[in-house]
Amino acid sequence: MKRGAWGEAAAAAFLQAQGYTILARNFRTRWGEIDLVASDAKYLAFVEVKTRRSDHFAPACAAVDAAKQRRLVLTAEGWLAAHPTDNLQPRFDVVEVYGAEGGPACTIRHLKNAFDA
Repeated sequence: MKRGAWGEAAAAAFLQAQGYTILARNFRTRWGEIDLVASDAKYLAFVEVKTRRSDHFAPACAAVDAAKQRRLVLTAEGWLAAHPTDNLQPRFDVVEVYGAEGGPACTIRHLKNAFDA
């Protein structure tokens, strides 16, 4: 399993353990891809997963720059156009996964509402 897929699986398991329901994985439109779409009782979270061995050089969330944020917003608009939200508040989250590929994740950090649309 590649590092990105391993990190996304770890992030999905983490979110499920926190009470989220995973609605979609790797949702794609012509503008981009959202790694996970998850919901809880109040929020519809569009989740970008960033996987790294460590945060020695920079936190993984630093890779979610303004250009990436714009693509995520456009892709989320595609999701919202095709799926009813049932009064859930949309937000953009980042989940950082740090650890050795294939092994148990050393650290998972969930940044709720990581940026505004």
